[in-house]
Amino acid sequence: MPLIFRIKVVPSTGRSLCKIDKDGQLKCYLKSPPEKGKANRELIKLLAKALKLPQEQIVIIAGATGRKKRIEIAQDISFDELLDALGLARQQNLFK
Repeated sequence: MPLIFRIKVVPSTGRSLCKIDKDGQLKCYLKSPPEKGKANRELIKLLAKALKLPQEQIVIIAGATGRKKRIEIAQDISFDELLDALGLARQQNLFK
C-alpha cells in the first residue's frame, strides 16, 4: 500500500534538509528556487536518496506549484519509517 503524506516546502534556503516544525508537520528546506520545477525535483531526489528508492517511485500528487504538497511513495512503508529514514524519528517524539 503506498504512503501518502503532506509536506511543507521552503525553497531557496541555501540548505537541503527536512525537519518537524513546531506544529508537528514535516517541513523540508531546499536549496533550489521554485522555478521550472527545480525545487520539486530536489525534493523528490532528497526523499528518494533517504529511502534508497528510485525517484520514479515518489510522486507529487497535489501542490506542485505551492509550498504545501501531498507526496505519494509507491512503496509499502509507514510514515514512521519515512521519518526514521530522514533521521527525524527522535525529533518527532519531542512533540508527542
